[in-house]
Amino acid sequence: MMNTLTKSLLASAIAVTLVSGVQAEDAVTVYGKLNITAQSNDVQGDSKTEIQSNASRLGVKGAFDLGNNLEAFYTIEYEVDTGADTKNNFEARDQYVGLKGSFGAVSLGRSDTLLKKSQGKVDLFNDLSGDLKNLFKGENRMSQTATYMTPEFSNFRFGVTYVAEADADQDYTYVNGAGETILKETDGFSVAGMYGDASLKSTPVYFAVAYDSEVKGYDILRATAQGKIAGLKIGGMYQQQEKSENGDSKSGYLFSLAYEIDAVTLNGQYQDMEDLGSSWSVGADYKLAKPTKLLAFYTQREYDAKPKDDNYIGIGISHSF
Repeated sequence: MMNTLTKSLLASAIAVTLVSGVQAEDAVTVYGKLNITAQSNDVQGDSKTEIQSNASRLGVKGAFDLGNNLEAFYTIEYEVDTGADTKNNFEARDQYVGLKGSFGAVSLGRSDTLLKKSQGKVDLFNDLSGDLKNLFKGENRMSQTATYMTPEFSNFRFGVTYVAEADADQDYTYVNGAGETILKETDGFSVAGMYGDASLKSTPVYFAVAYDSEVKGYDILRATAQGKIAGLKIGGMYQQQEKSENGDSKSGYLFSLAYEIDAVTLNGQYQDMEDLGSSWSVGADYKLAKPTKLLAFYTQREYDAKPKDDNYIGIGISHSF
């Protein structure tokens, strides 16, 4: 019943938004993405095949001119897990409302942190089995956030995300000097400075430095860079992460390469995190049209504390609308 209600509410929201958009000349966009792969997943010796949904999504976004150089904007987005065991396959993604003007942009709601956004497109296997989130902390979408982004100055932008203490993911435990387990409830901050176009269309390079303070129990420093020379994209990331209370600092890095040959893009990526493990991925995309591509990939991940490697191989199709 809950799934039926969720789908009805989502469909109603889209329909009402479209109607109101036409009446009020609101710039409304219904968008989505289906990214589905047929995979063989070998996890610690347990092998099985799956038809896997990779962060497929459906959303509505829009903007409304309020006059005086002020604009209201919003996003309501859900992940749709086509491979879920049950029909309850909707999960909340970014859902926020905000105001934009000469001062920059302010938004409130559920949102990715600035540290997560700062990665740009350096992760060539984002949403797939080789996603950097499997070894790096910080890929957080928090439910109670306030975000401010400055206007762009000579391709530079700066921003901060505040995560409220009431967000349940902000609760964490640690052991104090007396051996007592303490529950801590705290707010957090995520800040970032970025240069260039993450899609490498208007600028040939992209750089970002970001820092999380007590976000989901971790303090994280992340530096990201990516550049394009002819058909070759070269990317890198350095990350230092530690638990906010009594945590040892660990560091890791990621390198990625992509090479375009007509409609084919070849991808390669290597990632390592100290005392946790490493992974490497290779793949290829074949663009059928601007919104549609075929894809194939292989990922191997090794964990320091586990006896066997994990292996993933998949082929699939991705279509955006």
